[in-house]
Amino acid sequence: MQAAAMMERRPEEVGEILVKVQEDLRQLRDRLVHQVGHGEGQYAEVIDLKALENAIERTEVGVKGRTHDVLRMINNKVQTLPAVDFTGATPQPRYPEMAPYEQYDPRLGGQSQLIIRPPKRADSRLLARRPVAQLTQLTRNLQGGGPLTEAPGQMTKLDMSMKAVVNPENTQTRQVMSDSYGIQLPLINKRETKQPSPSKLMKGTTVDHLAVLPRSNRVDPQIPPPPIADRDARKGILSLMERGLIPPAAELTLDPSPVKHRVAPLHDPAEMFQPKKADGRFNLAQVKLDVSSNKSLDSMDTKKPEKTPQTADSRVTKTPLQVKTFEAQLQPLPPPTTPASTVNFKRSGHRFAIQNGGIRDTAPDFVAFRQHYVLSWGSIITALEHLLRLLRDFAVPLAFINGDKLADLALEFELEKAPTKENLLSVIVNWDDVEAILRRPGRRFLGPDGEHVAAAKIQAMWKRYTARSSYVSYRQRKWAAGVIAISWIMNIKMAKIRKQLKETRLYELESYRRRRKVFSDSWDRIKQSRRTIIHIPSLGYSQAVRDSVKDFGIKQNTQMSRLCDLRDPQVDVIYVSPVEMSEEMLQYYSKLLGLRPAVESGAVEDQSDMQDRYKIVVPEAFDKFPSHSMCLATHLKYSPQALQRIRNLIKGKEAYIVPGVLHKDDLAVSQILDVPILGSEPEVGHLYTTKSGSKRIFASAKVDTPPGEYDIYSLQQLHESLALLVTENLNVRRWLFKLDDEYMGRGIAYCNVIEHLNCYKWAMKEQLRYGEKWSKKWAHEPALIKIQAEIPDILDQFGVPANRKRFPTWDKFLEAFLSQGGIIEACPPSESVTTLSADMLIEPTGKIRMIANGDQIKAEGPFVSWGLSVPQSSVEPQVLNECCMRIGESCRTRGVLGYFSVDFVTFIDPKTMEQVLWATDLNLSYGDSTGMRELMLYVTSGTFDAENCVIQAPPLAKKEKKDGRRRRGDEEEQPPTPLPRYAVMSTQLLHSNLTVIHYSVFFQMCRAHGIGFDIKEKQGTVFTLLDSFKREHIGMLTVGESLQGALATFARNMSVIHQEISAPNMQGETNFKAAISDIEGILGTTIQNVEREQQEVEAQEEEEEKQQQQGLGGT
Repeated sequence: MQAAAMMERRPEEVGEILVKVQEDLRQLRDRLVHQVGHGEGQYAEVIDLKALENAIERTEVGVKGRTHDVLRMINNKVQTLPAVDFTGATPQPRYPEMAPYEQYDPRLGGQSQLIIRPPKRADSRLLARRPVAQLTQLTRNLQGGGPLTEAPGQMTKLDMSMKAVVNPENTQTRQVMSDSYGIQLPLINKRETKQPSPSKLMKGTTVDHLAVLPRSNRVDPQIPPPPIADRDARKGILSLMERGLIPPAAELTLDPSPVKHRVAPLHDPAEMFQPKKADGRFNLAQVKLDVSSNKSLDSMDTKKPEKTPQTADSRVTKTPLQVKTFEAQLQPLPPPTTPASTVNFKRSGHRFAIQNGGIRDTAPDFVAFRQHYVLSWGSIITALEHLLRLLRDFAVPLAFINGDKLADLALEFELEKAPTKENLLSVIVNWDDVEAILRRPGRRFLGPDGEHVAAAKIQAMWKRYTARSSYVSYRQRKWAAGVIAISWIMNIKMAKIRKQLKETRLYELESYRRRRKVFSDSWDRIKQSRRTIIHIPSLGYSQAVRDSVKDFGIKQNTQMSRLCDLRDPQVDVIYVSPVEMSEEMLQYYSKLLGLRPAVESGAVEDQSDMQDRYKIVVPEAFDKFPSHSMCLATHLKYSPQALQRIRNLIKGKEAYIVPGVLHKDDLAVSQILDVPILGSEPEVGHLYTTKSGSKRIFASAKVDTPPGEYDIYSLQQLHESLALLVTENLNVRRWLFKLDDEYMGRGIAYCNVIEHLNCYKWAMKEQLRYGEKWSKKWAHEPALIKIQAEIPDILDQFGVPANRKRFPTWDKFLEAFLSQGGIIEACPPSESVTTLSADMLIEPTGKIRMIANGDQIKAEGPFVSWGLSVPQSSVEPQVLNECCMRIGESCRTRGVLGYFSVDFVTFIDPKTMEQVLWATDLNLSYGDSTGMRELMLYVTSGTFDAENCVIQAPPLAKKEKKDGRRRRGDEEEQPPTPLPRYAVMSTQLLHSNLTVIHYSVFFQMCRAHGIGFDIKEKQGTVFTLLDSFKREHIGMLTVGESLQGALATFARNMSVIHQEISAPNMQGETNFKAAISDIEGILGTTIQNVEREQQEVEAQEEEEEKQQQQGLGGT
């Protein structure tokens, strides 16, 4: 019996267990023999059988529960079943009722254990009747020597066979699998590497080297890094970054992310102070026991558990208001039906008061609190000292302390830093009142050491103030010194650069003057020899003007007709283009320039290739400065490749530059190429191109100009000048205001002063009263005072800028007017006003000649020239020539050289009914009309007669007729009469719908509608292509036998083009309609003039006939 009990307690050695079982069975046998011998029959037998059954059951249960542990202790390994022999019969256990079987046990790592099946209750009686020898044999079998187990040698052999089976590299694997299971494994001949002798010591590393970043990637970080292998990736991200395989600044994303985001629950702050509701269950891990008040606790358990201190890693950060709980392993909760414990727990809250920074040690609440937390009182007293010091320093009269929270706070901050003020306030019950006291200003200085604290605070603030003031002053002085130093350095460098630029500009100007003198001396020779003309159509306006011009590059390219200088066979042309040239444009100009021989002969087949005589150069600096609005000369200056190409083209040849609007960089280009410029000095050109400068030229030339005033730079001067002009010219209804630096009518505003002048009628009466004396200054005083008083308000309310896109309001225009200066000019006092222009040339020798003239066509406004009708027919040629020569002479005396143009207005004076010609504007540059005039002469092979304002083309070639008649000897053949030609030209055609079609399609469309040029008749239409990308701007020239025919052809061409490229819902941005309207008005006026001339001729003929008839009658 004792053996069975010991088996249930702990596992023993097999021998001891079986010996005790044998002893129990022996005692049981003796007792049975004794009872059988002395007992009374069946009663004794029954008792003996019951005892025997109980003993056998206890033994079987003990052996069953400890068999696996005993076998594992003996063999120190998990038992395995023997190999299955398919050829033989399966061995049966000697006792079937005790047959072992396998059972899965998770405690053994998923392996099987050998279990002895216990006998059923019915079989226990049979086991009891078996002899002791059989039971002993059973125990021996269980010990390892019976038929249930194999012999030790056999077990070792099986163990080695199983090791061979599970190891595929073992040489005995194939043999064991074949003998045991009948499986033939394939033969794999694997070359074995020679292993070093275990007795020989080998030196070296036992691990492979890890991959690092290659040297090429460390030298050049732009090279892509090598791919990361799986073996390197398994080392971790930190290892990859240390070896350089991942850049230090790389943004890493972990997938899946170790941080899981979820919505944090938000609790009502009011719930923080509400007690938790009991749910009917108890958690003993959160219960605090008061051992001092409950004596029954000592008798419940004499063994007190030891409290294990928490480590820093296992401690969880808690808020001050969090209830402290023991991090002990929670015990299983009792069932809900368990009755409540008889232990009388005390309330968990311990409160005590602190008055004036002190505690009464004998207070019952404090004594109970100290007794409850007597085991952790050392840490609590430290936290309590911090709390007392805080309340004492701020002189808090009364504070109630929550002892439990104080204990939790003490445990939390026992080994950490001291608790903060917020932590200490969290243990105070009336914390809101205490916090209000702590926040009260000056409360800190009411404590025991308040005077010392106040003195220290005052000293600290004063020291801080003085240190901060000195530091700020130092920073300001340091910053000022840095700014002054940088400004001084920049000033020195800028002054040095300005000096160098000034010296460079001065040297370039001296070189220009020297080359100009040589150029003027050799001009006659150059005109008669082979020469190269370098055309640079640059617009060297001020930076503000260039920035305000839309599509500035296209505006500079409106003079592509300069290529037509090739009509002189002695001239080669180099054209510097401000835009890229597409293949379509190059082909078009190649065909256009090749028409010259065909035009001269009248045969289309006589066309030739002129590409060897002209070159188009595009500066490469356009790609480097795409948005700087620099003029063409500046781009060419910073284009060394283009300059080198031009230098190679003109090497060994006579060459000169024909500029546009001169800029200082034109002199730099001239210096680099070492060629003269057919133009004025930049400063001279800018001075006399302004509106005020042109007035000086006109005044010195003594030509008629509109009444006005120039060089106005202040608002007071503007008001006084306008009042004086209005007083002197009461018949002028509109006054114009022009900016000095603008061009193409962009800087013009106007005001109808007379219509809004209240004293106008009174001033007219004064003029009539004074009569001829009105021209005296003293007669103007009364009217001048009244008019000057009204002028400011009239200008502010009724001043209108002509170009609303450039100047939206009068204030904007007035600001620009006063900043750069301008002029006041009278608008002609007539409803019918004609504007005309004349193109002049001052040669280097000083010779002045007119090269073109024409009447202007207005399309975009009354002050903007859109095109020309050539030649002009509004003024007598002699009057125009005389004015132009006077102006040219005045320009020549001021050092002007090269091309320039003069604008005039003509009208009928309503007082004298005579025609008046006023000079209004002067432009010292190569104009668009000059280039279009060259194109007209190129395609017509004609000449321009400046004295008579006539364009003549050579007569048509006639074939000689063969006849048998003899001509009379005295009859001389008369030379053919030249053909008069008229032209209408414009480079300002704009239509946004032209961008949707290519030039090839455009010319097919024109050919289909009969728009083209007739070489034989020397009349028709020619286009100039200005842009190869947007294709919105084009130029057009129409030539006809009469002015009316040329105007009608021009209007018809625009109408056809507009209809072909426009739709009702896509009219686009265009100036075609306005130009057509103005041309129709000119046609009506021309027809009226022609009819009037015919009537005058007929009347004159009738008068001559009458005079002849009267003379015949008298005779």
